[in-house]
Amino acid sequence: MSILEAIILGLVEGITEFLPVSSTGHLILTRDLLGLHGDSVDRLLIIIQGAAILAVCWEFRQKLVGTVLTVHRDPVARRFVLNLLIAFLPLAILGLLFGKQIKAALFNPISVAIALVVGGVIILWAERRQHAERVQDVDQLTPLDAFKLGLFQALALIPGTSRSGATIIGGLLSGLSRKTAAEFSFFVAIPVLLAATALDLWEARHDLATTDVTPLVVSCVVSFASALAATKLLIRYVSRHSFAAFAWYRIAFGSLILATWYTGLISW
Repeated sequence: MSILEAIILGLVEGITEFLPVSSTGHLILTRDLLGLHGDSVDRLLIIIQGAAILAVCWEFRQKLVGTVLTVHRDPVARRFVLNLLIAFLPLAILGLLFGKQIKAALFNPISVAIALVVGGVIILWAERRQHAERVQDVDQLTPLDAFKLGLFQALALIPGTSRSGATIIGGLLSGLSRKTAAEFSFFVAIPVLLAATALDLWEARHDLATTDVTPLVVSCVVSFASALAATKLLIRYVSRHSFAAFAWYRIAFGSLILATWYTGLISW
C-alpha cells in the first residue's frame, strides 16, 4: 500500500465513520477501486476506524473525563456507563457469533450498494414520520432506550447499513431528538470500535512487527483529523436539519454502483 492510498483510505474512513452513510461500505468500495485485497488490508480498515473513534474521545473529552471521575458517586454518570454497556452488547454478541459468516457473504460492493439504497429509503421514511421528542440529552436515556438502540446498532453488521445511521434512526423512532441520537451514536461507538481495533491489533501483532507500518500510521493520522472535522460538522448540521440529505446521497450513490455493475462499466 502506498502513502497516497493510505491517505485516501484515512480520509474516507474519517469523513464517513460518523455520518449515516456507512464507513465500512465506503471503505469496501474504495478498497476495490484501489485494487487492494488481502487480510492485511482488512486489518488496516479496522485499525483506522479505531483512530477515528479517538477523535470522538477528544471532541467529548469533558463528558468522558467527568464521567470517569464521578462514576463512583454520581448516579447519572453510572447510568450513562451502564447504557453504553447495554447498547454495546447486542452488536458485540452477534458479531462474535456471526461476524465471519457475514463478512464472507456480504463484504462485497454489490451487497453494500443494495444496503445503501435500502438504508436511504428507511431514513426518508423515518424522517417523514411525526417525531415526539421525549429525550433531549444523553443523560436522560433509560437502560431500555439503550437496549433498543443497541439492537438497531447491531444492524450495522450488514456492510452498507451504517452503524451511526442505524443508531440515529433507532433513536428518532424511540423519541430522541436528532442531536441526542447523533451524540449517543458517537458515544456508543467508543467501546465498539476500540474493542474491534484492539482485537485486530492483537491478531496482527506478528505482521506489524515485520512489515512497514508507515502507511498505517499515516492513515490513522488522516482518519483522526478528518473524523474530528466530520464530528463537529455533523453535530452542527443535525441541530438545524434533517437526515434526508444523507438518505438521498445513499440512494444516489448505491444506485450508481448498481448501474455501473449492471452495465459492465465497472467490474465490481
